[in-house]
Formats: sequence, structure tokens, C-alpha cells
Amino acid sequence: MAARPRPDNKRKSDADVPSVLNQRDSVLANVALLYYGEGLTQSEIAKRMKVSRATVINQLRESRELGIVDIRIRGEALAVSSLSRALCERFGLDDAYVAYGAGNGAALLRNTARVAAMAVLDIIEPGDQVGVSWGETLKSVADSLPSQRVDDVAISQVIGSMDTARLPAAETCAIRIANRLHAHCYTLHAPARLSTEALAKSISAEPAIKRQLARFDKLDLILYSIGDVSAQTHLVASDIATAEELRRAIDNGACGIACGRYYDRGGAHVSDPLDDRLIAITIKQLKAVPKRFLVAAGRSKRTATLAALAGGMVSHLCVDQELAEWLLEALVEEV
Repeated sequence: MAARPRPDNKRKSDADVPSVLNQRDSVLANVALLYYGEGLTQSEIAKRMKVSRATVINQLRESRELGIVDIRIRGEALAVSSLSRALCERFGLDDAYVAYGAGNGAALLRNTARVAAMAVLDIIEPGDQVGVSWGETLKSVADSLPSQRVDDVAISQVIGSMDTARLPAAETCAIRIANRLHAHCYTLHAPARLSTEALAKSISAEPAIKRQLARFDKLDLILYSIGDVSAQTHLVASDIATAEELRRAIDNGACGIACGRYYDRGGAHVSDPLDDRLIAITIKQLKAVPKRFLVAAGRSKRTATLAALAGGMVSHLCVDQELAEWLLEALVEEV
């Protein structure tokens, strides 16, 4: 299945009616991806999208008629059509989304983020309190998210701000996603890392910050990505941790990073002195969120993703095809 623009004689320019057409195209493309790409039945898609089976049938027909879908069947594609189901069964997930033929490098991240953006609209429900993490992956998801109002949704930034030219600011991701969903946004007006434990406690006790932090215990959904513990990890790149501090965490068993917090191969929090100076959601709070949507792409995220799955940090998953296949073949003890 390949997505392509509608023929020129059937579509106006984006400048004419961007929000209506882009939103409709996204819905049709999402339904087509689930049916032709992931092999879900029409009934399964209807349940996921919260519509009737008849609506799904009509959407599939419309996607073909408008040229959104170009059906070309390759034998090897049949072998991966059930990856989503296999991931759910293996790891006890509520749902899994796979970016097929995702490419590599920037293209890999971009294509995985596009699938994740469509998934957000499947997972989020009216009235949800949504936590949003930070980083290149989340920014790419935010950039790919179509404009679609979801009633009574509130977005909360779950890690403080940081001053770095390499990575997007945490508030940027939260604000952009809130704008796309026409939701209220609660940004976290504090640095991610404070210089001392005493200062972190003092700032956390400020009424405005305290109210923001209290929202972490009331989240219905958290959208986040993870970091590995290589020398290039985003935690060091953003100056939240030093290379020496990272090595100390690795010596203590850390293999992944979620929202600035370390975790081990079983998905358990690895306590670190940085914790007391960090303004961010905790691993315990993350695991308590009913819908935990992890987006990850690339070989470097293998160990951290498998560990997060092993530790119950994930209820909904979006990964590229190669990572999905590796996860299904890997044993937890191999990480």
C-alpha cells in the first residue's frame, strides 16, 4: 500500500481548504493502513476507531476512489501484516502500530512519527488528561498530527524545560500537540534540572508548580519516547546529565531513560542522585497512567524499548518494522 496525493482534478490546493481535506485524508489513510497494511478486519478497525463497520467499509471504498490508496501486493508484505497483533499478544499491549518500510535515519523517524500521529487520534478520548514528554521523536509526532478537535482534552508538559540548541524544548512539544487538538495546555514553568536538591524542593513547593506536578497523578494518557544510554543520549545532549553521571547510572544497571529518569532491564526505576534535582514525572507515576503510549524508532532504541515493555511501562506502542520484528524475536533476558 502506498499513500499518494489525490489526482489534481479531484483535489483543491491545501491553501483553499487545508484543515477539512487534511483531516479527512488522515482518517481515510489511517483506516486504509490498518486494513491493508496491518491486516485488521473491518470489525476490528471499527472497534478501534469507535465507528460502525459500515462506516469503515465506506471509508475504504472512498480511499480507493480518491486515490489515497494505491494497492500493490508484494508477497513479502504478507509476512508482516500481523506484526501489530503479534506485538499485542507477546507483550500484553492494548494496541500496537507499526511503520512499514520506514527507511533509516531522519526518514525512519519521520515515517514512524506519522504513524504515531494517526495513532494518537485513535487512542485519545474526549475528556482525557494527556501528559506529553519531549525530544525529537515527540516533536516529529507533533508536526505530523493533523488538526482535529477532541473535546475537553488537557495537555500537560511532564518534564521541565532545558536550554539546548540540539533538541526541541519540552514546552514546544506540549504546546504544538495542544494546538493541533484544540486542547488546553499546562506547561511546566521550571527547569528540568536544578543545581541543588534544596532548590528543586523549593521550586516544587511553589503553588503554581505544585499544581502542575499534581496533574501527573491524574493523567489518562501519556505520550512519550525513550532514550538509550549511549554517549549520544539526549539526556547528556541537553545538559540534564553529564557523561560521568551517565556512566554512574549505567554501572547501577540503567539501560534506558524515560522523561529524564533511568530504568533497568526489567523496567524498574534506577535510583540516582539526579532524581532529587529533576522536575519531571517519575517512573512510578508513568506506570500508573492507564494509557501509556511509547513511540520509538531505530536500532539504538532496541534495548530500552524491550526493557520498557518488560516493566509494564507501555500499553500502546508505535515502532518501525525492523524494531517490531526484533522485539518479537528477542528474549527479555537478552537485553
